[in-house]
Amino acid sequence: MALILTFLGKGGTGRTTVAIAAAKRFASQGKRVLLVGQDSSPAFSLLVGATVTCDPIEIGANLKAVQLESAVLLQRSWQQVKDLEAEYLRTPFFKEVYGEELGVLPGMDSALALNALREYDASNQYDVIVYDGRGDKDTLRMLGIPEILSWYIRRFRGVLAESELGKALSPFVQPVTSTVFNTGWSLDNVGGKPAEQATDLLEKGKQSVGDPNRVIAYLVTTGDRSAVETSRYLWGSAQQAGITIGGLICNLTPVTDEVVEQFAPLPVTSIPQMEGNDWQPLMDALPDFKKPAGVPQPIEVDRVNSQVKLFLPGFDKKQVKLTQYGPEVTIEAGDQRRNISLPPELKGKAVKGAKFQQQFLIISF
Repeated sequence: MALILTFLGKGGTGRTTVAIAAAKRFASQGKRVLLVGQDSSPAFSLLVGATVTCDPIEIGANLKAVQLESAVLLQRSWQQVKDLEAEYLRTPFFKEVYGEELGVLPGMDSALALNALREYDASNQYDVIVYDGRGDKDTLRMLGIPEILSWYIRRFRGVLAESELGKALSPFVQPVTSTVFNTGWSLDNVGGKPAEQATDLLEKGKQSVGDPNRVIAYLVTTGDRSAVETSRYLWGSAQQAGITIGGLICNLTPVTDEVVEQFAPLPVTSIPQMEGNDWQPLMDALPDFKKPAGVPQPIEVDRVNSQVKLFLPGFDKKQVKLTQYGPEVTIEAGDQRRNISLPPELKGKAVKGAKFQQQFLIISF
């Protein structure tokens, strides 16, 4: 399993340059590195200094690069869908639809990119994957897909099973599915083995995103005020997606006391401008890219005191909304919602109170 490292920040702050420098430094340390570019324009290849394609190519010792192309990823993923269909359906109906025909719909890019990262990680060919994505809320939502999808599956499956419709259909589900699929599924196991595999995949994805030793992001900013405020906003939004932020990188700007205070307790690093094609000074100035001690986890559960603590920097209490529907608690902040699946000892308990203190939302049960 690889460490997946990505960078967040306002456009124009130099995220791609930082990502390339980080990939080069990991490679110089003997790590097997894959640099993944989301930008399909020629700009990525120009910065890398090589023609990068949709398949990984070697651009240096221990270092490969790949440029994601959504149309190609969709074509390859469609073939996987057809293979599953042929395995489970008695009469496949997608066999006459070809991946080369399909167009990329809005929103597909993120799901396809996440699947590509998963496959590169599962290949065990890399120690580090540096992902140069859009660096904004789209990147956060992409990394949050496993948690969001698992919630939809969990919630709607439970609602259907408990509904009058679900109870009425239950006796008929298995015989009907047996006529269409190679095996019969009950209402309790809608989707059968493929659904179980998908659920297991989503659960592993959630665990990986929430583990700072597996997925970690760094903020990149310049001295521009809008860039600084965007980084603060993305810092808080990352917590909603369950992603640990390891630090702040100030590109082409010195570290000031004001910036240190605004981003405490994150470590703050300043990096110089790159001169020509000399990457070494930039590589040397980069932080360690490991989760530093003292950086709070996005969520902590205090079972002894029956509390859940969420770290939400960049927001104040007026920007945070808490609701409780059924067995879970929903937190809304930064144009994102997070559904918290409570541990068994807190599940089903009503929220007694909540307070916003030192960038933490503390919920008591």
